[in-house]
Formats: sequence, structure tokens, C-alpha cells
Amino acid sequence: MDQFNYQNQILFAEQQPLNKVAQEFGTPCYVYSRAAIERQYHAFADAAGGDPAKVVFSGVAKTADEMRFALDLGIKCFNVESSAELEQLQQVASAANKVAPVSIRVNPDIDAKTHPYISTGLKANKFGIDILQAEQIYQTAASYSHIDVVGVDCHIGSQLTEVQPFLDALEKLLKLIEQLSANGIVLQHIDIGGGLGVRYDDETPPSPADYISQVVKRLTDYPHLELVMEPGRAIMANAGVLLTKVEYLKPGSEKNFAIVDAAMNDLIRPALYSAWQNIVPVVLNDSLPSTVYDVVGPVCETGDFLGKDRPLAISQGDLLAVCSAGAYGFTMSSNYNSRPRAAEVLIDGSTMHLIRAREQWQDLWRGEQVLIS
Repeated sequence: MDQFNYQNQILFAEQQPLNKVAQEFGTPCYVYSRAAIERQYHAFADAAGGDPAKVVFSGVAKTADEMRFALDLGIKCFNVESSAELEQLQQVASAANKVAPVSIRVNPDIDAKTHPYISTGLKANKFGIDILQAEQIYQTAASYSHIDVVGVDCHIGSQLTEVQPFLDALEKLLKLIEQLSANGIVLQHIDIGGGLGVRYDDETPPSPADYISQVVKRLTDYPHLELVMEPGRAIMANAGVLLTKVEYLKPGSEKNFAIVDAAMNDLIRPALYSAWQNIVPVVLNDSLPSTVYDVVGPVCETGDFLGKDRPLAISQGDLLAVCSAGAYGFTMSSNYNSRPRAAEVLIDGSTMHLIRAREQWQDLWRGEQVLIS
């Protein structure tokens, strides 16, 4: 969060005070720093290179329409996650008279030691193909007329704070690559997925350079393999905040509540998988005593909270910033409880850019049709 700092007791994004952003665009509101996004992008691009025009298409439930669309665009690769998907892709590609480049997403059964909802590399997870069955799937793929086998892919989870699980998965992939090569299937790239964690509280994830350098070092004996990766939250998470206004302070015998105008529909991570994100006042007030609050929203759900047991020196009407909200924030938001989605603002130096307007009430029923009896 190095682009979000206090200046004269006011929280700034780059050179723009966040209270002015709230005044201009209202709350709740997502605010992103262009400098933070670019800095984290270059942390990966400078360490491993990369071409943004190359797209890998993952997902366990790709539809035939999506496959056709991706084939028409000429994407780099489909990351196939089941034998049934492979068969459908063959049919779609054949009908389109195109050849689909394919990487098999394998499940290496590696425990990423992260929250079970964001673990993706265990046999119990829905993602990928059991690595013990992968060789047979590759043989099947190689026999299809409109499939070109080009790579291998895995992704073991999200918010990993150690390099070792990545390296353990990499070893399993390299063993599979060697087995395939011995049987005449030579791959062109290895996709190690993403999942590198970020600092929300006291985590100490490795830097992209440290992580990538260890991967690249292990791949020195495989100069023919192109390295593909999917950085995910490591680029965006700490490049954004969610601004919200304190509507009411409600003291209680067991809990004190700071009731704000942002809700679980705006930021679902705390309710969905107990995610912790720092919550700070936009304007510091040293004259106020600090009180421990649960920061909660207006939605009719007990799970509608942004943070629990947070010491805050605040008053009714103050602004709060939920930190590290650049990833899995707006993209996971919804209209639940009949709430229009928040605005999004990009800060570039001292300039504010509205990059997505706040939804209006009319947007909630746009597209609905009245039944005529």
C-alpha cells in the first residue's frame, strides 16, 4: 500500500486526498492507484518478461460458445481441466475447421496451506486433472485431429506466502514433462499458475523477483520450455481501497458497531472466507478516543461485516478506507439486497478519473420485462 499514505492527518492516494475523492464521487467507492498497479506489473514483467497479447483460457466449465469465441480470437492456449472438456473442444474446433492449442491443467495434490475456499491443488478440489491420470489424457489429446498439445498447467491455490509449495508443484510438473517426452509428446511451455500472496496484515510473502528467480533457476535444464504465469492478486490487491462512510455508531453491552454504507455485496471477501483487511480512518483525529468496533454494513445478514474487533477513533459521518481492496473487490460485487454497485475511480498523480460510474436504482431492473396476461 505504498501509494496510500497520510499527509497532514489525511489519507492520500498518490497526490489526491481520499476525502476529496469521496466528496466528488460519493461512497461506497473503489479507488485505485495507477502507480501501484504499474509498479507491481513491472515487478513481474521485469523478472520474467511477458506479452499481454497472449491469453490462456482456464476454467472448469468452458461452454462451446466460449470455445468458439476464443478460437476465433486466436488465443495462445486452452487450459483443459477434464477429459469431457477436451472432447468438446475437439468437436468445436473440428466444426470451425481450426486447431485448438491445448495445455492440460493438472492437479498435483499439493497442500498450499491456505484457506480451503481458495485452495485449488488438492485431489478434493474441482480443478484440473489428477496428475496420476494426466499422461493418459495427454495421449488422448495428441490423437485428436483438431487439438495441438502445447503445454502443461497447474495452479495450487491463492494467497500463498511461501515459495516451497510452488517449487513442490513444479517438481511434479517437470517429472510429468519428462514422462511425456519419453513417449513422444514434447511440450512447448509450462504454466505455473499464480497465487503469490500479498500483505494484508503481517504476512511476509516473497517478492515476485525472489519467487521467479527460484523458478527460473530450476528451469535452466529445460531451455526449450516457455514460462507462463498468472500473477493475479499480487498485482492489484494493494493498489486499491474501498471508501465507505460511517452512518451510525451503535454501542452495545457485548459489541460496539460502526455501521457503514458499504456492505458484503460491495466486498464479500470477509464474509465469504474470513478475509482480514486493514480498516483505517481517512482523516485522523487525535482528540477522539479509540474504541473497538465491528465494522458492519446495512444488508440484512449477520455475515454482513467488513471487519471485526477493530480499534478505531471515529465519529458518525467519518470516512473509512478498507485497504488492500484492489483484487477480488469490485469484481466479486453484486446487487444483492437491491444495492447498486459502487463507483470505481483511478488516481493518476493528482488527477481523478471515473472509470466506472456508480449504478443507479434503474439499473437494478434494467432488462426486466412486464408479463402481459
